[in-house]
Formats: sequence, C-alpha cells, structure tokens
Amino acid sequence: MLTPFFKQFNITVTIAIALSISACQTTANHKTTAQQSMKSSQLSLESIYKDKTFKSEKIGQIRWLSDGSGYLSVEQNLQAKGHGKSIVQYNPTTLEATILVSAEQLTPDGQDKALSIDDYRFSDDRSKLLIYTNSKKVWRSNSRGDYWLFDINQNQLTQLGGEHGNSSQLMFAKFSPDATKVAYVLHNNIYLQNLSNLNITQLTNSAGKGIINGLFDWVYEEEFLIRDGFRWSPNGKKIAYWQLDTSGSKEFIMINNTDSLYPTLTKFPYPKVGETNALAKVGIVDISNQKTTWSQLPDNSRNMYIPRMNWSGNSDEILIQHVNRKQDTNHLYLTNADSGKVKLVMTEQEETFLDFFDDARWIDNGKSFIWTSERSGWRHLYRIARDGSSIVNLTQGNFDITDIKAIDEENGWLYFIASPDNVSQRYLYRSKLDGSLSNQRVTPKNHQGFNAYQMADNGSWAIHSHSSFTQPTTKYLVSISPETNSTHVSQHALMKNSALSAKLGQLNLAQTEFFQVEAQDGIVLDGYITRPANFDANKKYPIIFYVYGEAWGQTVQDKWRGNAFMWDQYLTKQGFIVASIDNRGTRAPKGQAWRKSIYGGVGILSSRDQSDALKAMSKRWSYIDTDRVAIWGHSGGGSMTLNMLFRYPEQYHVGISSAPVADQLLYDTIYQERYSGLLEDHAQGYKQGSPITHAKNLEGKLLLVHGTGDDNVHYQGAERLINELIKHNKQFEFMSYPNRSHSLREGEGTTLHYKTMKTQFLKEHLLTH
Repeated sequence: MLTPFFKQFNITVTIAIALSISACQTTANHKTTAQQSMKSSQLSLESIYKDKTFKSEKIGQIRWLSDGSGYLSVEQNLQAKGHGKSIVQYNPTTLEATILVSAEQLTPDGQDKALSIDDYRFSDDRSKLLIYTNSKKVWRSNSRGDYWLFDINQNQLTQLGGEHGNSSQLMFAKFSPDATKVAYVLHNNIYLQNLSNLNITQLTNSAGKGIINGLFDWVYEEEFLIRDGFRWSPNGKKIAYWQLDTSGSKEFIMINNTDSLYPTLTKFPYPKVGETNALAKVGIVDISNQKTTWSQLPDNSRNMYIPRMNWSGNSDEILIQHVNRKQDTNHLYLTNADSGKVKLVMTEQEETFLDFFDDARWIDNGKSFIWTSERSGWRHLYRIARDGSSIVNLTQGNFDITDIKAIDEENGWLYFIASPDNVSQRYLYRSKLDGSLSNQRVTPKNHQGFNAYQMADNGSWAIHSHSSFTQPTTKYLVSISPETNSTHVSQHALMKNSALSAKLGQLNLAQTEFFQVEAQDGIVLDGYITRPANFDANKKYPIIFYVYGEAWGQTVQDKWRGNAFMWDQYLTKQGFIVASIDNRGTRAPKGQAWRKSIYGGVGILSSRDQSDALKAMSKRWSYIDTDRVAIWGHSGGGSMTLNMLFRYPEQYHVGISSAPVADQLLYDTIYQERYSGLLEDHAQGYKQGSPITHAKNLEGKLLLVHGTGDDNVHYQGAERLINELIKHNKQFEFMSYPNRSHSLREGEGTTLHYKTMKTQFLKEHLLTH
C-alpha cells in the first residue's frame, strides 16, 4: 500500500525506566535565564532528528497470557553472563516479576552470549519455547532467521533446522498444538521437525520455477498484509497452506550501485496494473503421509485472490475467502480438509470495492463467527452462523468500528475501537455477543483524544495508551470488569513521559485547532491548523499543508505524532502556518460512501476536495497568504502533492513530493486496481488521476524526492515524471537517495538531511517571497 510517512509507532521497551531532569540553576534568575535560552535554542532540526531530544519513553514488548493472569516481557538481565535478555512474567495486579526463562538458559553451550531475541513463541502448554534470532530483512520485515528450541522441563536449548539451522533461512516456525513438532518454511517449501528426535520431514516439494509454499509474493505481503502462509489444524494432524505460482508475473529489477565495486541486481515478481498476477491455491497437507489435498475453489485463476483462510473452529474444515480481481466480491467457502470439496457460506459484495480483509473469528465451538462488513453503509461487526443462515449486527449505528480488540466468550463481550462522535479520536467500546447490548463505551470520559489498547484475549486486562495532538503518549495497566456497569481502572502507570512533557512545557508551543469546512458539493471535510505561538491575526502568513489523501491513511487525528509534531512546531517558529485536510477516500471512519466515492478516478475528486478546503479556509481566515501556499507529502501524499501543483497551479505555489506514484499504471495490481478499477473499465480514470498527465501545468516550485532502492513505489516513476517535465521545459529540483527504500530512512544521516533539505526549500521559496 501507499503508506503515510508519519505513523504512530507502537513503542515497546522495559517497564523500569529512570526519569530525570537535570537542574543546574542555583538562583531564580539563573533558572529564568536558562529557561528562556531553552525556549529559543532547544527546538532545532538537530535536536529533533540527530540528538533525539524529544524522543518518547518506551516500555518493553508485552504479551498477555490468554487468560489475562499475567503478561510477559523481554528484559535485559545485567547480572547474566554477556548481559543477555530474559523472559519475565508479571502479575498485573501486584507487578510481581518472575523470570520464566533466563538469559543464562538461552546461552548455547560453548558461547559467551545469550541468544538475541528477535521474537519468541511458547507452546500452548507452555512447556517449550521457540526463540527467533539472527533475523534478516525480507522487504519490510525481518522474516528469515534461525530458531532455537528451549525445553523448559528439561532445561535444554537446541537449535532447529538441521544443516540449515545457522544460516538465517528458516521462516515462520510454529509449534504443533501438542508441542511435539515444529513446522517452518525453508527455501519456499514447508518442513516438519520432530522435537523428540529432531528428525526433519519435508511436507511439500513443489518449490521452484516460481512456485512458493507457505509464504507470499511481494504484492500479497504488501497489500493483503500477510506473511506467514500456513496454519496448523487444531488437532495437529494437518497443515493448511497457500501455494502461489508467481511464474506468470513479470519481474521488476532494481539496481544497487552503492554497496559493492560493481552494481548488483535484485529481481522479484511485481505485477503492475493490468499485468499477470500469481495463481493462488490452498492445500491441506496430511503430516502422516505428506500428501496434499487441494481446495476445489470454483473458477480459480490468476484473476482471483485468496487474501485470508483459517481453520473454522474445528479440524474438519477451513474457511477460505475467494476474491475476484476487481475486489468487489468475496465468496466465503468452507472447504473439507479431507476431500477439498467446498460449500458456499456467504458472499460479501460491494458496488465499488472491498477495501479490507480480515480473518473470521470463530466462537461458540465453531457454530458462528465474528465478521466485519460495510453492508449497512457503515463498518460494523456481525455474528454469523456457521452456515450463513443467521446474521446479527452487534454494533449498529451511523458510525464505523476501526478495530476488534478482544472477544470474551465466557462473559459474552466483544471489544472494539470506535469514535461515533469525533472521527479524529478513538475509544474502546464493547457489545454483547448475543446482540442484547450495543456500543457501551469503556474508555473513561476524561481520556479525550486517541486511545489504543493491547488487550488480553479475554478482555480482562489491557495496556491502555492515551495521547492527544499536543500530549505525548502515556501507558497504563488497566483492569476491565465484565460487569454491565463497565469499569476501566488504571492499576499501574507504565509510561508517563514526564521528562518529554517537561521539555514541551519549556517551549512556547504553537496551538492547534481542529476544524471543518465544506467542499463545493456540501461534503464536510475535517482538518487541523497550527498557528505560530506569536500569531497576529492582522498579519499574512504562508501556509504549508501536510497531505496524504490516499485510501491507506488519515492525517487529521487527535493523537501524538512524535517528531512529526516537533517539525511542525519548528516550522511555525519560522513563521509558517501548518495545516492538513482529509479528503474523500481517506481511511477516516466516516462511512462507506466517504471511502468509496473516489472509485475509478483516484486523485481526481480527492484533489478537488483539497482545493475546495483551501478556498474555504482562506475565506474564513484572512491571515492565510494565498500567494504563498505550499504542500508536501510522502508516497500517496507525494502523488497528491503533484496533483495539487499540476491541477491547481493557481492555488499551490510550492510543493515537496516524496516517493510519489506519478503514473498509476506503474503501481501494483492489488492496491491500484482495488481503488481505480480494472484498466479496461477505467482507462480514462487512470490517465486523469495520474499526476504525470498534468505535469505540463506546473508553475510553482517543485522538489521531487525518491529513493533508488524503493521496492514499493519504484524509482522508475520518478524518472518518467522527470522526462515529462523536461519535455515541457518545466524547471524543478530533484533529490535521489541512493539505495534507500520507500521509507527513506536507511543510511547514516539520511533523516536529518532529508528534513533539512525540505525545511530549506520551504524557507527559500515562501519566506523570501
């Protein structure tokens, strides 16, 4: 997907954090002088991006035990040989800590250092532990590495994978339900290792010539957000897995000029708009004889997708979601694990597109499942009978849910995130699984802003994260009562961010206002505006818009944005107003019509909305200098920046476009065809929505930025746009970052350089106007 550049990261580190603020002042005058000096000098690009002055606190990565009786954390053990990390269990009521597995126990024989823990997984009975280490990056995630088994009862550490165990080649290792075996992917095939004798059995042998088993190609991983491509049956006798035949997809080639004396090439299947996709299939392999039974999906072809599948509450059937290439129809099939025969349970269908895919969550011993749908015009949660015969809306109302957090079957609660009254905020709600009570707010009223929850499976405990636009994130351990009169009790503070809040308190911060304006057809658009701290309404100010505008992001959110917030504050101190608008089509929880209105012409209606918002804002606020308007964005925001400069050159005078899709024909099938439609049906929409079509209209100042190692939005698009601008004698500035990926973060000094370049460009063309 086209990712927004700034995300709210789920920050994780140890609970025990020492906070201190040094105070050198010895007199009130000295203190005042020091504070004044801090106000004028502390906020700089170097302090933000190099010195990390405004870095948030962190807490350790926490995992709840399924029953909520405790949580696990990976923590540094300073007493251990080699200062390794241990896995610690905490009692959420008392915070009493117990070391479950120590760093010493995770130190292989003959070595001085404990294994680094990139990830870990306990068996269901918690008698064994898998340690994932020495991991290597594959596209966006570290999904290849080594796996070690620690037998808790035997106090024994063993490396898995046989001769391949120390080569960072194993992927997605998982215990069988009875913890006697581990399955993993190696060289695109699925293997099984017996934990009693360490014998290895190859379960699939078809890899090669484009065939991959148990994992996904680039476009599935990126756009369907799935990496692990196999699922154990509940009884441990079978494994259901994806097989992709990528041989029909053309390869994209990237060149690396920087890491060796001669250039190296990276090749990978990447189906662009209108090109051939991989063929996806689902197989069920019997581990007793290594024979695969294939699901008999009707009319399966390269023009069909399988974005999700899972075991359906038993070991007899799997539920497969079968989606057409247009992505407007999703057929849900129950597939017999022995015969491969399928029966249709239900069909989810839209007039335009289905823009999300999620696993069915099975409850009541497989008699029904929880399903997310927009069939009512709003995104809601439904309880659906196994055979599709009954459907109950559990969250009805004119609002969208954004996420499921937990299902408490014992007490009959479904927990989810929503914000019915303010789309810029988020809160925890719950409904009864039988439909008798809907949409009870759990988050207390005093937590206005953005609330996130990492919940135990049964919803009894959670790590509650709260922030707002100007308030850094705090984290509390909260207990949640199953009683109808809901209680949400903060038991322990895990992260207060007191030091960061103190630093912010010493700055003369610019204030942000959330507002709404209407587009020309009356649709309400949400925005925020940040005015300088010394704002004078009688003056004229240049304005900078931060834009995303694509279907994968929402910029107008009342939450802490970290360094993005600090950069905006820095810009306001230079004399800029900073603002952002969410146009139609963005991932705001404003209903189906809002998100689907851009279908068949991505970039057309959305750019008009941005233009309308600027007009409305300048009428409302006379201090906006309409002769000094800038806009910038990354990825989809980079595309929108180009569209605004090219389509509305009379309104937008300066733009910074980072990693944009200049020509929609160059992007991948799953994302672009979902929102723009099939090429044969919407060729004109592709043309008019692509910024490159309108490049000849450029009048303002453009800075174009792209990484040459971008595997997502290819550097190829920047080169095509450059040629088009040259053809029309349009002058612009360009910066390529050698061998940087889509995030533009790799390499020493990259982030500071990137931010400095953008800041100087804005100051040069707006403040000296």
